[in-house]
Amino acid sequence: MIPYIYITGLKTIVLLCIITEEADMKKVLVIQGGGRVNGNTAQLVDYFVKGVEENGHLAEIISLTRNVVRGCLGCNACRYGKPCIQKDAFNDMIPRIKVADCLVFASPLYFWTISSQLKAFIERFYCLAEEDSNPPLGRYEKYPVKDCALLMTSADEFFWTFEQAVSYYQFALVNYIGFHDMGMLLAGGCGDTNGKPQIDKTPHLQEAYEFGKKLYPK
Repeated sequence: MIPYIYITGLKTIVLLCIITEEADMKKVLVIQGGGRVNGNTAQLVDYFVKGVEENGHLAEIISLTRNVVRGCLGCNACRYGKPCIQKDAFNDMIPRIKVADCLVFASPLYFWTISSQLKAFIERFYCLAEEDSNPPLGRYEKYPVKDCALLMTSADEFFWTFEQAVSYYQFALVNYIGFHDMGMLLAGGCGDTNGKPQIDKTPHLQEAYEFGKKLYPK
């Protein structure tokens, strides 16, 4: 039910319609860490986003192929809320990162882990860290509270194919930064690395759609 507020004045009735659904609308930011244009990862992301949007939430894709983000320099100039000294696309992404409810990390499998573009993007989270007077064991600062998810594609589909990538995701993003894990879709068997994308011949696109649709149930 949509509530209405009536404001009456001199021969004027102002009807304000408050759409309560907006309060439940989540903002999902997908960071696509490389891969070919219209490749396996791009298609997986598109189907995931379709599911998110069809369930009434907002989704945005940031391509790290089109937006260059360099790795952290370790200079500490940004420590505790100061801006990063590097002048690249990451600085423009910070407001979108801060307002997002969920950050979805998407990458093809490169040398058994996430892409270098996505790794550089994660390194730059350092400038989002704030001082924590009582950090948990193993952590030195605190980060914004976010949900997160992982989308990955690969040609191989062995039982150990995604082991290193999943380990990094869980250790760095969930255990260290403290994001809340919303799940993973590990799409193996997407074709020969020397051939055309073949994810459309697998069930993974439908799985991505369902994952997006169930990310924040209504």
